[in-house]
Amino acid sequence: MNLDRPVAPDPYSLLPAVPTLTVSSTSIQHNAWLPEEQVFDGWGMTGGNVSPQLSWAGAPADTKGFAVTCFDPDAPTPSGFWHWLLVGIPADVTSLNAGAGTADADPKGAFHMANDFGDKRYDGAAPPAGDHDHRYMFAVHAIDTDDLGLDDTASAAVTAFTMGMHTLARGVISATYTT
Repeated sequence: MNLDRPVAPDPYSLLPAVPTLTVSSTSIQHNAWLPEEQVFDGWGMTGGNVSPQLSWAGAPADTKGFAVTCFDPDAPTPSGFWHWLLVGIPADVTSLNAGAGTADADPKGAFHMANDFGDKRYDGAAPPAGDHDHRYMFAVHAIDTDDLGLDDTASAAVTAFTMGMHTLARGVISATYTT
């Protein structure tokens, strides 16, 4: 493994520009260290594996729904690593409690897509032992439709591609973690 590889660009900077949502959290802070509560419990890690609390504001008036994702652009793969993809969040929902990354806690109508662990839930930070710091980008996407035309069998890449075609605004909290 090349531990000296360059840092990947912010993946959202590569997409067409959209207005910014204000995203806040009582669980994580932007540009700070990711708490153990949001770290994976497995692969040699013993974190809490709990999705963070998130709140958002400033969505455009024509927002029909939201999606929440967590992406690690620094994973040692050519495509990064998806930790969380929750879609179908109704437009009147403006926050998620900590732990909403499980099927039992989804807002009505919302559902999880499989992450890169193969799970339909939030799975926390899990950088390879000895690797450099990884950024975990928790994004809230304001969507122009209440139905992306996807079911829960779509891949993370297809989900992200489809969301990109329907995103009206986006806000991101990025936290860092390494082992």
